[in-house]
Amino acid sequence: MARVDYYNDPNAPKANSIAVAVSAFIQDDEERILMIRRTDNDLYAIPGGQLELGETLAQAVVREVREETGIECEVTGVVGLYSNPHHVIAYDDGEVRREFSICFRASPVGGSPRTSNESKEVFWLAPETLPNLEIHPSIDLRIQHALYSQDLPFYS
Repeated sequence: MARVDYYNDPNAPKANSIAVAVSAFIQDDEERILMIRRTDNDLYAIPGGQLELGETLAQAVVREVREETGIECEVTGVVGLYSNPHHVIAYDDGEVRREFSICFRASPVGGSPRTSNESKEVFWLAPETLPNLEIHPSIDLRIQHALYSQDLPFYS
C-alpha cells in the first residue's frame, strides 16, 4: 500500500484514524545504525511499525525489526515518545493516520540482514553518512535524538 507523509503541511488532509507505532534505533558493535529503505514511500528509515493486539510495546518492536530486517534484537531503552499532530500519513485506501510513536533503543542479538515486503534494502550505516540518504524529517528527528540526547527520553 502506498503512502504519503505530510509533515507540518497546512494542505495536509485531516486525520481520520490514530495508531500506536514503534520504531527501533539499533547500533552494532561498530556503532553503525540499522537502516531500511521502505517499499511504501521509498524513503530510508529505522525499522518500525504498528502495535498489534495482544502484544506489548517491546514485543512489537522486536517483531517489527525481525519482520523488516531479519535482525533479532532486545530492547534496552527508550529514545522518545512522538505525537506531532501536524504529521499525518495518507494511504491509498483513504486512511489518513496520525501516529503516536515510541522509538526504542535496542541491541542486535542475532539474525542476518534480509529484505521483506516492507523493506527493499536493509543495511548497517555509519552515522556520518546519514546526510547522504533521503530520510523523512520525523525519522531523522528520532535518529538525532538517539545519537545526541541519550540522557532522558524525548517527548512531544
